[in-house]
Amino acid sequence: MASDEPNLPDEEDLPEGEEGLEEALPPDLEVLEGLADLEEDDVDGEAPAKPEEPEEKILFAKHKAPSEKAIREALDWAFEGEDVEARFLERCTEHALLLYGAVRRMNLTKIIEPREVAAKHYLDCWRATRLLPLLGKRVLDIGTGGGFPGIPIALAEENAHVHLIDADENKAAFVAECIEKMKIANASSSAGRGEEHLLRNKFDVCIMRDMSSVRENVRLLRKVRHQFYDLVMLKGSSWSREVRAGEREAERLGFRLDTILEHELPGEMGGRAVLVYRAPGGRGR
Repeated sequence: MASDEPNLPDEEDLPEGEEGLEEALPPDLEVLEGLADLEEDDVDGEAPAKPEEPEEKILFAKHKAPSEKAIREALDWAFEGEDVEARFLERCTEHALLLYGAVRRMNLTKIIEPREVAAKHYLDCWRATRLLPLLGKRVLDIGTGGGFPGIPIALAEENAHVHLIDADENKAAFVAECIEKMKIANASSSAGRGEEHLLRNKFDVCIMRDMSSVRENVRLLRKVRHQFYDLVMLKGSSWSREVRAGEREAERLGFRLDTILEHELPGEMGGRAVLVYRAPGGRGR
C-alpha cells in the first residue's frame, strides 16, 4: 500500500512550470509581503464593485434523503474488514444526516448515493488518518466544502486539532453548524481563503482534497509556504499525471514530494492516493 520513494510511471511530455529558481525570502518577510498584498487599499479608498453572479442551481433541491439506517448500512459496507471503531461510524452517520439535510439548500457534494458517500467521502478521509502521523498535529483543511476531509479526520484522530476553512460562506456556515451540533471539541472552522488564513497562523499539516491540480495547489500557497511543514493532497487515479505536470513548479517553489500512499476503494470505485509534499517550512525537521 505504501511507498516511501516516489516511483512514477512514464508519461508523455506535459506542461512545465516557469523557468528559473527564485531566491526565497526569509519566512517573516514573505508573510509580511503577503499581508501587504492582501491589505492594500484601492486608490480611491473603496473596493471596486463586484459584478453580480448568477444564482447557483441547487443540484439536489428535491432529493429525498436516505434513512439513518440506510446510511449506517452503507458505512458498514464501505468499512467492512477495516479496523475501525463503531463509535466512529456512529459519528459519521450523524454528519451524513446533516449533509443530506443541507444538500437540499446548497451544493455541498456531487456524490449522493449512500454507498458512494460512505466510500468516497468517509472511508477515503479515514484512511488518510491511518496512513499519516497526525497525533498531536495542527491540521488545516483548505477548501473543506461539506467537511471533507476535516470532520472525519477530527473524529478519527481526537488528539489532533483540525481547522476547516472554505471561501464559500454558506459552506463554512454549514461546517460550523456541524461542529457545534456534533460537539466536536478538536475542530474549528472559519469562512475565508486558506492562503490568507496561513498568513497569520502556522500549521503542521495542510490538507487539500481534490481541490485543484498539484501545480495550482503549490502555486496557491507559494507566499505562505514557510507557514506549515507538510502539504498533503488526496487525489484520484490520475495522480501520477498531476505529479508530473506539477513537478517543475513544485521544485521551483521548494516543495519536495516525500511520500506516495495508494489504496483502492471498495465496489470498484477506483484508486486513491495520498501525496505528501514536504514544504519549505518543514526543512530541517
